[in-house]
Formats: sequence, structure tokens, C-alpha cells
Amino acid sequence: MGFFIILTMNKRGPIITVIGVVIIGISLSIAGSIVPSNFTDPDDFSVPSLLEGMFNDISDEIQIMPGDSTFVSYSTLFSDVPLLWGIQIIDYQSGDKLYIKISNIFGDDYGEFVQNEPILFEVLEITQSDTLNFEIQNLGTRNVNVITMFSEDPENSDALSNPDSPVMNMILPLVISGFLLILGAIISIIGVIVILVDWKNNQNSKRNY
Repeated sequence: MGFFIILTMNKRGPIITVIGVVIIGISLSIAGSIVPSNFTDPDDFSVPSLLEGMFNDISDEIQIMPGDSTFVSYSTLFSDVPLLWGIQIIDYQSGDKLYIKISNIFGDDYGEFVQNEPILFEVLEITQSDTLNFEIQNLGTRNVNVITMFSEDPENSDALSNPDSPVMNMILPLVISGFLLILGAIISIIGVIVILVDWKNNQNSKRNY
């Protein structure tokens, strides 16, 4: 009976570790289940397709040559609401760089931004209805394809207020996946600690004999 208890104790560490790894696997499986089935190439990744219903306006793809600029305008409908805007470089490669300058039809400056990542999101506080002009300049060395996205008052958009919206259907699995990932990692670490403690106790027992 004593031998069985010792054998079980020696196995408890690996068992705990395996349980943690299984939970991590379940977490990754849940996260993978929300990726669109047609997403097979990183170059096909599109924020609007994943956050369907989140944006009021999404532009078509715009190609910008090195050194050239393009202009995109957006007219806000409401006053005193935040405007979420974003730019995505569809075929992003290391070294791509954009310069964005925002102003209105009266020449008022809303800020300047530099984007050297695939996606840039910023929020502007719009005090009254306005037409914003986005000057997007390609500072890189190759042609880039970009899309622009706009969402007024994003916190109260249908995408977040409707529990059946595609965005909410994606957020809930991500929350569950994140929780399971953390839980699995903690359990795995505990399992490794138990293995080390049992190994140390086993070594001390051998010295005593």
C-alpha cells in the first residue's frame, strides 16, 4: 500500500502538467475556431472581415506608390462623439511606412501620425459634425495597398450592443480562450513545481537510506 502511494505521488506532477497542457490545447482550439475558414494566408487577413458591423464606412483598397499620397474624406454625422478611425496595410511587409495628416475643410489640424505596423487605430473627439480629410503618404520603398475604416461612437455600435453580432460572437470565445490559456499555464507550472519537489524529496529519501 505504501509503495502504491509513493508511486502515485511520483506521478502526480506529470499528471498535473498534462492536465495543464490539455487545457492550453483546448484554449488554442477555441481561438482557432473563430478564425474564418477562408483565412489561409496572412496576406488575406482583413480587420473589417473579422469585425463585421463595427465600422460605419470601409473604403476599397487603395494603392499608394512610394513617395505618393492619397486623400480620403469622411463626414461625421454626430456631434460630441468619439470617431474611431483605422488604416490597414493589406500586404504589409517590414519597412512599410505611412504618414497620415488629418485636417478639416477649414484647415483645422486634427493631428499627424506615422504608421509602421500593419494596422493603426486612433480615436478623435469630434465636438461637432465635420468633414475630415486624411492625407496618407507612402514613406516606404514599395507600393502598398491600404484600406481605411471609420466608426462613430464605437462603444454604442450595434456590433457591441447586439449579443448576436459577429463581433460579440468572436469576443466571447476569445475571452473564454484567454481564461483557459492562463488557467492551463498556471496548472502546468504547478505540475512542474510538483515534479521538482517530488524529485528532491526522492533524492533526500535515497540519501537517508
